Formats: sequence, C-alpha cells, structure tokens
Amino acid sequence: MDIKKYIRDIPNFPKDGILYKDITPLLGDYKAFTFVVNEISRNIPKDVTTIVAPESRGFIFASAVCYNLNKNLVPVRKKGKLPYKTFDIDYQLEYGTDTFQIHTDSIKPGDKVCIIDDLLATGGTIEAIEELIQNFQCTISSISFVIELEKLKGREKLNCDNITSLISY
Repeated sequence: MDIKKYIRDIPNFPKDGILYKDITPLLGDYKAFTFVVNEISRNIPKDVTTIVAPESRGFIFASAVCYNLNKNLVPVRKKGKLPYKTFDIDYQLEYGTDTFQIHTDSIKPGDKVCIIDDLLATGGTIEAIEELIQNFQCTISSISFVIELEKLKGREKLNCDNITSLISY
C-alpha cells in the first residue's frame, strides 16, 4: 500500500519554514491505519517486552501495536502530565524546546524496549527518550517510525542499530 497518499503536507505549520507531515488522513482511513500498524508490528523483535512512545501521535501507533503484540505500553509525556514520580529531560524539537517525563517505575530491569513514534525529523525527541530510558536497567532493542525526513539526518543521533521507518521523504 502506498501510504504516502494518506499523508498531506501543510506548509508553515506549526511555524514558518516548517513543512508539516499531516497524518490525520492516514488515521481517518482504517485500511491505511491497519496496514501501518501491522507493518510496524512486523518490524518489532519478538523479544521486546515494552513499547515506549512519546505524546501524542506516538501514542496512537504504539497503543495499536501493543494491542497487536500483547506488549506493555509506557507513555512519555510533556512536563506536568504524569501523576507519579518522574525522570525528566529537556529536549530540542525541530521547531523549539520542551521537557519530557517518564514514570520512575514504568520500565522493569531487564526489559527489552522498542520506541515508536510517527516521525523522525532531527532526532531530538527520540534522543531525549533514549537518555530517559538510561535511568532503567533495560535495553533499547529497536526504534520504529512511520515517517522519516532523511535530509534532517535524525537517525545519526540515535544509539540503536535497529531503526525502521515505513516511508522516507
């Protein structure tokens, strides 16, 4: 399936100079969404125990993949959105900065983790999540994206050998 036809470009969003990849048409087509979830699921190593995903679009795909594969889901949220004790990290976005948090008890020692997000741009989001995950005694086995913006070279910042993207621009 050509999933690129379900992703539209929105120029100058959320600020001037950004060409935003809008996935809402993909989400709005159950066949395309199911295809993407199944493709991501197929790319995840069988020994993965836990899926980590940043808000908000990462949650959408990771939740469905967790359901598909019977895996644990760990949300990474923006500051102030998690109710329990957290590890925090400041990170750089393609278009600004923010703080991520993860619950201190969310990943168990020995877990094998896969990070899922909708888009790899500069790599700042996933690089921050990799650093957050260093607070736990676990291994990052894989990282999966729906979309990769290759010219931004975000993949080069990541510390995982098993990185997959379904489509690239």
